[in-house]
Amino acid sequence: MDRDRLKELGLLPVWRIRPDISPGQPSGSSSMSSDTGENPLIHADTVAASSGVNDHLTLIARANWEQLRQKVSNCTACPLSQTRKQTVFGVGDEHANWLFVGEGPGAREDELGEPFVGQAGKLLDNMLQAINLGRDRDIYITNIVKCRPPGNRNPQDTEAQQCRPYLLRQIALIQPRLIVTLGKVAAQNLLTTSESIASLRGRLHEFAGIPLIVTYHPAYLLRSLTDKAKAWEDLCFARETMQNLLNVRQVTN
Repeated sequence: MDRDRLKELGLLPVWRIRPDISPGQPSGSSSMSSDTGENPLIHADTVAASSGVNDHLTLIARANWEQLRQKVSNCTACPLSQTRKQTVFGVGDEHANWLFVGEGPGAREDELGEPFVGQAGKLLDNMLQAINLGRDRDIYITNIVKCRPPGNRNPQDTEAQQCRPYLLRQIALIQPRLIVTLGKVAAQNLLTTSESIASLRGRLHEFAGIPLIVTYHPAYLLRSLTDKAKAWEDLCFARETMQNLLNVRQVTN
């Protein structure tokens, strides 16, 4: 398959994750590095060291899965650490093609240490099963912030920024082919935009060069049943996009 055909599918340029996505970068702008064959986020330790970033961020950029879990568990970077019961790191296949990102843990997640449990979690599981996915196969689920905001409020910008290095490192370790954001908070944080879900869904975006699709948060769908049909459209769009990505991989291999 030539590059013109890949462009028609919306799958070019080939993504290479960058560690320096700035909070002010507009939605849909290119985040691709030069075509050197190196993934800068995976090698972010070199970038961090050369940029004079403090030791904490450098260690996060170099962390393996176990080290990263430990750093998240011990994190006291923002006030959310003072009210949590435990951190909620993420769950799933550490080499998944699919990455689902929500906003933050709720009360039940705070108790169990796992994202998307309770009624919203059951709905998410049903949504995944509808496109032949499950928590135990080819997906990873995490949140913008790893600690529960009090009263289940939305994470504040400063809280999201403190957790951002952890999420970036998770993305670098997973190297997903597709990101699906669940809800407004996740979409706006990753796309650095204030646009509504209604204006963002139905289009293929990117984060750090990785294709990204926006849909509703399962907790919202429990309150707004009429939007479940729209969420199903988003999942079908995501499934089609993933199939195109996998087809491209087979051709290029």
